[in-house]
Amino acid sequence: MSHFTTLAADSNQALGLAEYAINFMAGASPAQSVLDRTNLFFTDACLCGISAIALGTNAPVLLREEATQYPASGKSVPWARSAVRAGVPAFGSATDVHVEKAIVANGAAVREWDSNGTNFGFNPALGHTAGEFGHNDFYGVPLAAAQLRAMDGAFALRGMVLVDEIRGRLAEVFSLKSYKIDHVVHGAIASAATFGAMMGATAEQIESAIGMVVAHYIPFRAIRAGKQLSDSKGASAAISTEAAIMAVRRSMMGFLGPRDIFRNPEAIFRLFEGPGQLFRKTESAGTGIPRHKEGKTYASPFDLVLANSGQDFAVMGMHFKLGLYEHQSAGALQGLLNLLSRHPHLLDDQSGDCIGKIVVRAYEPAFGIIGDPAKRDPKTRQSADHSMLYLVCTMLRKALELHAAKKGASLGWKDLMLLPHDFGPHALKDPLTRRLMDKMSFEHGGPDYDAKYPDGIPTSMVITDDEGKVFDSGLVMYPGGHARNHLGPDKVDRDDILAHKFQKLGELAASDPRPLVARFSNLAAKSASDTASIMNFPLEIKGRFD
Repeated sequence: MSHFTTLAADSNQALGLAEYAINFMAGASPAQSVLDRTNLFFTDACLCGISAIALGTNAPVLLREEATQYPASGKSVPWARSAVRAGVPAFGSATDVHVEKAIVANGAAVREWDSNGTNFGFNPALGHTAGEFGHNDFYGVPLAAAQLRAMDGAFALRGMVLVDEIRGRLAEVFSLKSYKIDHVVHGAIASAATFGAMMGATAEQIESAIGMVVAHYIPFRAIRAGKQLSDSKGASAAISTEAAIMAVRRSMMGFLGPRDIFRNPEAIFRLFEGPGQLFRKTESAGTGIPRHKEGKTYASPFDLVLANSGQDFAVMGMHFKLGLYEHQSAGALQGLLNLLSRHPHLLDDQSGDCIGKIVVRAYEPAFGIIGDPAKRDPKTRQSADHSMLYLVCTMLRKALELHAAKKGASLGWKDLMLLPHDFGPHALKDPLTRRLMDKMSFEHGGPDYDAKYPDGIPTSMVITDDEGKVFDSGLVMYPGGHARNHLGPDKVDRDDILAHKFQKLGELAASDPRPLVARFSNLAAKSASDTASIMNFPLEIKGRFD
């Protein structure tokens, strides 16, 4: 098998994705580093999800309760001959429910804190730099497929690499946000392809499911607009994935969705960007796609290059969040940590009076997304974690509070990690945080900053103290958690910080979180029995967080 599969713009890429996914599950050989990194993202996602349920956040609890209303019965599902189980469980449960209901519940929980992995669609080696966002929200899909088929953890992990590869490569070639479409569409397409391939669907059935996802279920960024964000923002990936699983199910039962959806002139890809530049002879007739001239057909706007083996997989360019924050703010948070480490006197007055002014400069789209004037006064957790001012000033407030206790010792990511209670009702109204926010401004850095994204997260911070002295962080490109952090001057021990994150999130759900972390680690070594019962652990909802 070649290291890469290329789906040319003038080919039926929906069918090509289906064939790629089937072949991937049958014989791909990602490097151990790819498997390890994917498992780390999976563990990260699960700890985020479990803690969100334990603290009683609204959408995860509601969707988890909804799932219980759809108990699975029988020994298998009638639409997949390969299945030996009728359903799968949600987090912290031994009760099987309809697969799409477990997936929507688990997906909403994983995404609730906005603290799991992210990507920015950047592959300069191929010139694929569309820069679309995406998140590691979709691992519930391959896990559910493995459970339905009584397969082991290695099978589930291979599917996790696959779902990240497809959505990650789509993010490199097509910017959904440019057309106000939510980034979860790429994940839904990947989920349909992955789930279908893992459940034994034919290539044509998977193509049909992808066609249904794109034709019937396109979410717009309206779910992320407005002065204060709602449950829809966090549950978007989960809801789109639920639709993708239903599309696969219907296709495997015989429903025929639209074919060749990437070249369809009325679907999102060509609708917004028109035909691609290539007009070659179509590889098959009867697709219903309008032709440019006799014997030729319209192309999609992009080629798609997907990995089969080695280390060059999309997941290797994805980023970890070292706490709870919108990843566009990571450069500013790193800049703050750098400044406080170099100039600890800025923390000498716990009232914050040593600080006169804070100015952050960053690129678009960071400025537009987390610099929205409405987010100067966030009133909900979902808005606060998308407010540059709130994120920076909450971390600064924690530094002021810890400085005396630490006796001037340097404070890092582990000390100042933003955690769920930093976004609770009391934290949102904290008077010190609000006073600091009044001293802060957020500016667009202009073309010089914009040109450096999405390679990095170009951000700078300038703090002026109460005596008028100016302290400049300089440009931060690769903050802690960024996939290229090792290339810059701000290197951190990522695994050590993530272990701390897992510990702190796990403590919200269990007195000893180590068994929880172990449950989701080392997935490749887990038997089919281990994988079948991976969600079966005590999980208590400890009241309502919001």
